[in-house]
Amino acid sequence: MTRTVYLNGEYLPETEAKVSIFDRGFLMADGVYEVTSVLGGKLIDFEGHAKRLERSLNELDMKKPAAFDDLLEIHRELVRVNEIEDGLIYLQITRGSPGDRDFVFPDPETTEPTLVLFTQNKPGLADNPAAKKGMKIISIEDVRWGRRDIKTVQLLYPSMGKMMAKKAGADDAWLVEDGHVTEGTSNNAYIVKNGKIITRALSNDILHGITRAAVLRCAKEAQMEVEERNFTIAEAQEADEAFVTSASAFVMPVVEIDGAQLGDGVPGPVANRLREIYLEESLKKAI
Repeated sequence: MTRTVYLNGEYLPETEAKVSIFDRGFLMADGVYEVTSVLGGKLIDFEGHAKRLERSLNELDMKKPAAFDDLLEIHRELVRVNEIEDGLIYLQITRGSPGDRDFVFPDPETTEPTLVLFTQNKPGLADNPAAKKGMKIISIEDVRWGRRDIKTVQLLYPSMGKMMAKKAGADDAWLVEDGHVTEGTSNNAYIVKNGKIITRALSNDILHGITRAAVLRCAKEAQMEVEERNFTIAEAQEADEAFVTSASAFVMPVVEIDGAQLGDGVPGPVANRLREIYLEESLKKAI
C-alpha cells in the first residue's frame, strides 16, 4: 500500500511528495526532526517531543512552519489514513529553499520552512525480541559537533557508528569523549551498579531524550536510586547491567560492551523492570 505523507500543508501519496533540490535540509543538513512512537494506534510522549522540537527550532533561530500548532492533528490523521497500529511517525522541519545555495541563513520573513511527516509501520513494536536477548555494544570516539542537545538531521556519524558496530558483530555503539561515555548513536546510555542507575547528566554534550526523562521519572517513582554523572567504558564493563533508551526502542538491555560480558550475559532485572513500567505508564498516557 502506498503511504500517505504530509508535506507543507498537503496529504499526498508518498510517490507524489517532492522537495526542492535547493532545500537547506538537503544542501546543509539545516533541519531538525522528531520521531514519535505509536502503540495501539496512539501517540507515545507526544507532548515531550513537541516541546523538544520547539526548543530545537529556537536554538537554531529557525522559523516555525505555519502548521506547527496543528501537529497533533496531523500525526493523528497520518495514523488513521495509514492504518498504523504500532509504528513510528517521523517529522522533519528544515529552513526551506530560499533559492540558490548560500551559507548565509535566508530571511525567515521571506522563506517558509519545509515540513514533512511520514509513518513507518512496525507491528509488535513493543515486543521486540532484542529486549529479551539484549544488545552487544562497541565503543567509538565521539567526533560529532558540540550541540548534540539539538536534534538535527546531521546523522552521518551516528550512521557510521552503527555500521562500525555491525562490522564488529555488535548491535550498536556508545560514543566516548574525554574518556567518558556520552551516549549511544541514537539513544541515551545507562549502567547499573549495586542497584543504582547511572547516566550522564544533561548538557550540550547529549540529546535531552524524551524517553530518558520518562524512564528516570518512572525509576524514581519506583524508589530506584538514580545518579547523573559521567562514567567510563571500563566502569561500564564492571557494571551489573546496562541499557539504552530511545523513542523507538523504549528501554533496551545491554549485555556486552567491547567484548566484556555484563553479569550473566542476559538482560538484568533493573532494565527489564524499567521497560515494563515505562511501557505500562506510556500506554496509560498515550493520546
